[in-house]
Amino acid sequence: MRPSPILLSTSFKFLSRPTASKVFYGKRMTQGVPSETARLQNQANMSSSQSTELGIESQVNTAAGLQLSSQQRVLVGSVLDLFAGKPTLKKLQLWTDDATFSDPLTKAEGRKQYEAQWYGLKAAFSSIDQLHSQVTSSGNPITMDLKTKYVVKGIGKEQTVNSVIKIFTDEQGEKIKQGSSVFRNLNSVVVPAFVSVPKSEEEEAKKST
Repeated sequence: MRPSPILLSTSFKFLSRPTASKVFYGKRMTQGVPSETARLQNQANMSSSQSTELGIESQVNTAAGLQLSSQQRVLVGSVLDLFAGKPTLKKLQLWTDDATFSDPLTKAEGRKQYEAQWYGLKAAFSSIDQLHSQVTSSGNPITMDLKTKYVVKGIGKEQTVNSVIKIFTDEQGEKIKQGSSVFRNLNSVVVPAFVSVPKSEEEEAKKST
């Protein structure tokens, strides 16, 4: 069955972190410019630190030869967590208030709607198992293949969904025009449109204990 495309038309904002103008690993370089290996290691360290700060659990896998920036890794990791039914307010802070979530059967515009969509995914299924994920493009959109098995809460019905995730970013805050490739597919997942979303990180922490 043809995979179901999912569009995340969003503007993402990242936690600002101070960066050193010169970074050295091991021996000091004569011209004060880090090597490519050092640059990639620095990006990996930044990504790991930010992922830890946001509580991101998912591992980011890329196609052979594909490189992601530290920000892109954080972004993809947070989106994988959301699709795994692990939403938190911290992760959703990466989304601007006017961001859009769109799949073949659902379009959630604005923070109130897309937060309910992600928390609804958690509420609708007793088990969510990501069988495969791989980033295939690091452009705009970032494109990722995702295969997920869902177990519907209450009735125990299993459903495996193959999806192509497209993550649009707009650093300037301009509106992104979505393509016309969205189509309806019976292999899609529908979640409740209106669910309880924590009003604060403190309330969320209490609910998780």
